Amino acid sequence: MLRFLTRRTIGAAVILLIIAAVTFFLFFAIPADPARLACGKVCPPETLAQARHNLGLDKPLFVQFVAWVAGVFVGRDYEGLGHCPAPCLGFSFVNRAPVFDTIMDRMPVTISLTIGASVVFLLFGVGTGIIAALYQGRPLDKIASIASLIGASVQIYFVGTLAMYFLVFQWQIIEIPHYVPFTENPAQWAYGLLLPWVVLAIIFTANYTRMTRSTMVEQLSEDYVRTARAKGMSGRTVIMRFALRGTLTPIATIFGIDIGTLIGGAIITETTFNLQGIGRLSIMAVVDSDLPMLMATVLVAAGAIVVFNIIVDALYAVIDPRVRLS
Repeated sequence: MLRFLTRRTIGAAVILLIIAAVTFFLFFAIPADPARLACGKVCPPETLAQARHNLGLDKPLFVQFVAWVAGVFVGRDYEGLGHCPAPCLGFSFVNRAPVFDTIMDRMPVTISLTIGASVVFLLFGVGTGIIAALYQGRPLDKIASIASLIGASVQIYFVGTLAMYFLVFQWQIIEIPHYVPFTENPAQWAYGLLLPWVVLAIIFTANYTRMTRSTMVEQLSEDYVRTARAKGMSGRTVIMRFALRGTLTPIATIFGIDIGTLIGGAIITETTFNLQGIGRLSIMAVVDSDLPMLMATVLVAAGAIVVFNIIVDALYAVIDPRVRLS
């Protein structure tokens, strides 16, 4: 296991370095004047000149990239702006603050949204998929299939807008979604994000229902499941101990990807409910032409997906004893 994790960690570092190089090239080599993009829409001449100097645009592109990567590990000094401590992902000339600090300030909102929504869509998606598989061809199976098809077809901005209009403004059943730190008030933390959790879960639940149903149907026809039933084991034991365990491997795969994507920024959800997370931050970076902030959010999203893919690969050996990591 240790050798596997070491190898995957090194591979992940190489992947992130390649992503950083490609992202850096796209953002700094293609634009005619990257300093103006980094400086934002409102940029006085003196600030523009300062941005050109701090970005090292008078140096070769490779030297600029090496200086940026070095800043991630040891920090970087920006003339007229101060020191950006490690890990330094750049300096926002729009916010006049280190990019990493701004991302860490928004990260709790995105993590809270991800945790709550993932619990909802994992429980409902897997549970509904199991029921549909057990009642294959019956009315419950057809209802679950139709519901998952509808859920996969709608969009978050459509469902979110309807939910806000009816549940918040029209019927006043729930308050406007907002974020309260978990450490301050756990109840208010959950209540303020309940509506975004449910709306986000509607979209994801459909995928887990279909995946669980198809995999569970396949597992129930396996020889080892039929053998367990022939030995007189109860239906609950057969499902939970044998069939479900074999079903969890593909579920873990898509779950790791979904979690990494959500932590990288649930852009549409955060924009729909006006939650100030990573996704909303990336949208504002585009609107304000904040190049360092936009580049950092891209790298954070890529890093989250890579990390959770490693975690999922390590969990395979725990979920399925037939898998051996080497």
